[in-house]
Amino acid sequence: MPAPVWDPAQYLRHADHRARPFADLLARVPDLPGDPPRIADLGCGPGNVTAHLADRWPTARITGYDNSPQMLQRAQAYAGPTPGGGHLDFAHADAATWAPPQTYDLIVSNAVLQWVDGHLDAFPAWLDALAPGGVLAFQVPHNIDAPLHALMRELAGTARWKDRLATVLRRGDSVHAPGVYLDRLARLGCGTDVWETTYHHVLPGDDPVLDWVKGTGLRPVLTALADDPEARDAFVTEYRDLLREAYPVTDHGTVLPFRRLFAVARKET
Repeated sequence: MPAPVWDPAQYLRHADHRARPFADLLARVPDLPGDPPRIADLGCGPGNVTAHLADRWPTARITGYDNSPQMLQRAQAYAGPTPGGGHLDFAHADAATWAPPQTYDLIVSNAVLQWVDGHLDAFPAWLDALAPGGVLAFQVPHNIDAPLHALMRELAGTARWKDRLATVLRRGDSVHAPGVYLDRLARLGCGTDVWETTYHHVLPGDDPVLDWVKGTGLRPVLTALADDPEARDAFVTEYRDLLREAYPVTDHGTVLPFRRLFAVARKET
C-alpha cells in the first residue's frame, strides 16, 4: 500500500472530535518515572494534540515524529519551549521502521498504528526503550467494518476501480481484537489496560462523513488518483452517494458512530 499524502487542513476540519480520544487515552496514563519526563509521540500529525502532552506533563521533553512533510510543516507552529518549562520539537520518522533513539518515559501513538503492518512486532523494541515504570499508550480506530470503510472497499473492488484501487486500502486485519493487544503486552511483562469506546459524533453541514473521511481513511484513494482528477472526482461522487444513504441527515445533524480501541501498558519497575 503506497503511503498516502496527507492534507493537514482537511484533517483539522474535525479537530475537536479527533482530539477527544487522545484526551481519553492520556487520562488513563499513570504518573511517569522521569523528572522531567521524556516523551515520544509517534505519528504526531499536525501537532495539535502533541501540544496537549505539555498540559499533562509541563516540564516534559517531547518529540513528535511523523513521516508526512505536510504534517510536520504544520506541526512546527507548536515547537519550542512550553509554558511549564519543558520543550516540544518534531522530527521525521516512519512508525513502520522507527527505532527509539533514546530512553523514554512515555511512548504514545494516536490513530497511527492501523497504518503500520505488523505493528505488534514493534512492541518489544519500543518497550525496551522505556525506562522502568515507563508507559506505552496508543489508540486506534477499530471500525474497519463500519459503513464508511466497508462501502469504500466495496466500491474500490468494482470493475471500474479494482485495477487501480483494490490494493491501496487498509485490510480488515490492520487492527487486532482487544484481547490480542492485551495478551501480547502482558506477555511482554507489562501491566496492561485495554478498552474500547464508541463515540457518536454529531456532524453538521453537507456530506460531513465524506468530509471526515477525506482527512483520514480516503487519503490512499485520493493519493492513488491524484494524477487523474476526473477519475478522483468520479470515485468521490459515487462514494458520497453511498455515504448519504448509510449516514442520513437527522434534525440534529449527521451521526457518525466511531469505535476506537485503547491500550495503556506500564513496564515493570
